[in-house]
Amino acid sequence: MRASGARGQGTNGANGANGAKGAKVTKRVKGRESRKARRERAGVVYELLVEEYPDATCALTHRNPYELAVATILSAQCTDERVNMVTPELFRQWPEPEDLAGARQEELEEVIRSTGFFRNKAANLIGMATAVVRHHGGEIPRSMTDLKKLPGIGRKTANVVLGNAFGVDEGIVVDTHVRRLSRRLGFTREENPEKVEKDLVDLFPPERWTMLAHLLIWHGRAVCKARTPRCEVCVLSRLCPSSSV
Repeated sequence: MRASGARGQGTNGANGANGAKGAKVTKRVKGRESRKARRERAGVVYELLVEEYPDATCALTHRNPYELAVATILSAQCTDERVNMVTPELFRQWPEPEDLAGARQEELEEVIRSTGFFRNKAANLIGMATAVVRHHGGEIPRSMTDLKKLPGIGRKTANVVLGNAFGVDEGIVVDTHVRRLSRRLGFTREENPEKVEKDLVDLFPPERWTMLAHLLIWHGRAVCKARTPRCEVCVLSRLCPSSSV
């Protein structure tokens, strides 16, 4: 899953890190950083990103938990923009879990074909909807344990649904952007998403977990790109141990 339409483009650059909040931590990390210092730096990073992307939110278009669960399953190895192009027709044909549970897989595959891995996704969507109807009265469950039991839903998808559909900060969504930025910022050395999440949970208070993922995703798309990070215009450049400026 990848964010779209990031408002800020990092045009404030390093100047933002020299402002009132950025002034709290202005020296680039060198050598070993204490846990307390890393938490302080993480707090400043969060505040600067909130200023840079005040409109950051989930990029998947949805109106309810069911639609978000479907969209998130479709977003695996697919852009959010593409998913948002596909879901209107999907929800027109199968507006509720009961409808999707009864869908013909071949027909669903045709609707979602452009998202990639469409056969597996179609099977997971029908399986998810069937389980929701059979075991949860047609309502998307509100717990990590119950969500992870549904076909096609792992911890990342469950975090997306809980945080954005129910306002429950159970954990932090770790996608490719969140993992990349967390490593560049020195918040983790891990590659495994669940281990990255564990390190981030230790640095940020629960009430920031859902928004943190949005902020890192938006910044990853706009500035801290995988191949060519724009360090020269990055609002976090003075706080980032990986910055080239």
